[in-house]
Amino acid sequence: MSQNTLPTTAHWLSPHVQQVLRDHQPPQNEEGLFLYDLDHLEQHIKALMQQDVVKLWFAVKANPLSRVIKTLAQQGMNFDVASQGELAQVLAQGVDASRILNTGPAKSKAQLQAFLQQGVRTFVIESINQLTWLNQAATELGCQPQVLLRVQLQWPAAEKNPLGGNEITAFGLSCQAWQSIKVSDFPALNINGLHIFQWGNMLSNERLFTLWSAMISPLLELAAQVQMSLEVLDLGGGLGVDYQQAGQGLSWSRVIADLAIIKARAGVSELWLELGRYAVAEMGYYLTTVVDRKQNFNHQQLVLAGGINHLLRPAITGQPFPVTLLRPSLANLVSFHLHGPLCTSLDNLGQLAIAGDVDVGDQLVFALAGAYGFSESMPFFLCHQIAAEYVIERGTMTQVRPAVPANVYLR
Repeated sequence: MSQNTLPTTAHWLSPHVQQVLRDHQPPQNEEGLFLYDLDHLEQHIKALMQQDVVKLWFAVKANPLSRVIKTLAQQGMNFDVASQGELAQVLAQGVDASRILNTGPAKSKAQLQAFLQQGVRTFVIESINQLTWLNQAATELGCQPQVLLRVQLQWPAAEKNPLGGNEITAFGLSCQAWQSIKVSDFPALNINGLHIFQWGNMLSNERLFTLWSAMISPLLELAAQVQMSLEVLDLGGGLGVDYQQAGQGLSWSRVIADLAIIKARAGVSELWLELGRYAVAEMGYYLTTVVDRKQNFNHQQLVLAGGINHLLRPAITGQPFPVTLLRPSLANLVSFHLHGPLCTSLDNLGQLAIAGDVDVGDQLVFALAGAYGFSESMPFFLCHQIAAEYVIERGTMTQVRPAVPANVYLR
């Protein structure tokens, strides 16, 4: 095959990040590391915040690292937390509880009480039980938290998605189920909003606007039926990033323009979005080493030191993270099946094009790993290392947490 005239470096790997990773001297034979470019994150969030149409919350589940939370907080982001662990992590970074929204389907009475006791005053409620428990806890504490009711809507057949689409999920209730209550039945609560979110990683502005538009009529009808003064509409998240590097992606300016139309049509004073991957995916990278290369049934295969024990998302969604060889290469790109070290066929990071001269000992860099990377992994299976985490801040790479060997967590 003919040779390229330039090294096969992915467009998403900046020269600075590439050099930082090449200069890295891994301690204790790291099997994998995550690197988060906080300088990039800061500029990205600044751009997202330069509008007055929508209030933005960061979905902490996407990346709960302390340094990430601090960077987001400094840029004025609010925080969507779905567990007591996430709440503790956000509060530990000096974020005031007034900037925290409690989401998640599994809120017990004890958890609701604990959140109130720690100063949280904004909740997305998923069931009538939760509504009753929160009303009781707020009465006991003498406070009046703000509440949004989470709604599931029915959608056309065959619409499926990790967040449910048209399937029954644990998230919220149907309009019909919510119609059994009246907001006046819960006097300790300020029930003034609705939450609706059923699709993830959307890459089409047109599709998003169509979905948002279809939500308005049933939600306005529900608000009237439960005698709610609808002031807040939370559209969740779902804004996607282009994992397949197909040239698809959302226009943020178009998102804001469309949301302004939705806000006017719904007649609400506030729109909210909870951003996860759209906020932090692009700032993150995952680095691991090639352990073996082989040809099998006429397919090229690479076995890596880290797999779904560090990057689980490809096994869940079928969408791999983009990847490139860290060192420069003039070789043509070749399709490889990428496998991790686990004893299961699920440990497959996808079939991706990499420089054809890749070999044992080479390092691969995966992109868009700032969201649903480390915190969505399955690190304990087969007792491999837990990946290290590093940040780039003011141009310098520093370690936040070292790689953790199995003897640290096994008992």
